Amino acid sequence: MPTLPLDPDVSNSAPSDLVLTSYDQEHLVTYLRLLDADAEGTDWREVARIVLHIDPDLEPDHAREAFDSHLARAKWMTEHGYRHLLRGIGSSE
Repeated sequence: MPTLPLDPDVSNSAPSDLVLTSYDQEHLVTYLRLLDADAEGTDWREVARIVLHIDPDLEPDHAREAFDSHLARAKWMTEHGYRHLLRGIGSSE
């Protein structure tokens, strides 16, 4: 597996495809950071600021939507997406 970016920029929302995307592969570390923060009960605003690089004071709606969609995708990865990683199957993006 190639070296993963440790702190990539994020889109307004995470993918919702039923297959692993190149965005997912690029953001594996982001997803892990989100899952760790969620497990620790970290305030979503702090996570948005540090992990997603979105200031929730300046852009509260954008920050919340990005946080929610990326956390949901991170959870999807733990239930379904990891299988694609193990098989080496992704989208053709």
